[in-house]
Amino acid sequence: MLNNKSVSILSVIAVFIVLCGCSSQNLFNSKMASSKEFFAYNPKLEYIIKKDDKVMISIWNHDDLSVGTLYNSAYNSNEVYGKWMMVNDSGIINLPKIGQFKIEGLSMTAAEDSLKLRYKKLIVNPIMEVRILNREIIVMGEVKTSGKQLLEKQNNTLLDVIAKAGDLDIYANKKKIKVIRKFGNYSKFVNINLTKMDSTLSQNIPVFPGDIVYVPSRGMKVWEKNSTSIIYPLSAIVSSLVLLSSLQKK
Repeated sequence: MLNNKSVSILSVIAVFIVLCGCSSQNLFNSKMASSKEFFAYNPKLEYIIKKDDKVMISIWNHDDLSVGTLYNSAYNSNEVYGKWMMVNDSGIINLPKIGQFKIEGLSMTAAEDSLKLRYKKLIVNPIMEVRILNREIIVMGEVKTSGKQLLEKQNNTLLDVIAKAGDLDIYANKKKIKVIRKFGNYSKFVNINLTKMDSTLSQNIPVFPGDIVYVPSRGMKVWEKNSTSIIYPLSAIVSSLVLLSSLQKK
């Protein structure tokens, strides 16, 4: 039999091991600003071009002025590996006949409108389209296939990228899904709850290139993962205390 002192020691050690085993690092800390209004659905909201974006500019019937083109099957067959320009650290790209063009901070629609005004000096009624090729998003955590995703559509939602990741895993915490969006040197995030069917559509927010979708695990996974590492140390402690108690009685 263990005496009261031994039982007390065992209890303290057991609680300590459980707390240590179940603690997990918080990937996204409290320094980020949470803003539900910022992520609310807005049909007029457009992606804003950033530094290091790969830009393709297609001009109908003018491959000599285009940087890659959607209007020529030779490029359209594999546009990601076709011609493109990267937005430099100053937010500028260099275009044929036009020269330097400040494209950072513009939406694709605004970039098209601005470029049309410039190309009108060279072309009558230019038909053109601006496209970003490195439209990627990162999906992390409890999904079947985590990692980077290439956004093939212009408009994408949270459920779109979760489906593309093979759906949520069995341990996914559907109440605390986070979408993180970076702006310069700071980030904003929103918590999404997908457990209620009546609110699923309202929670299905649009996502943009550069976003991070993080699906945390439920506490049950942490317990199952650490149960073995907790049980064996506890068994060793119990055995030691039993042995110590028997020696004290002799």
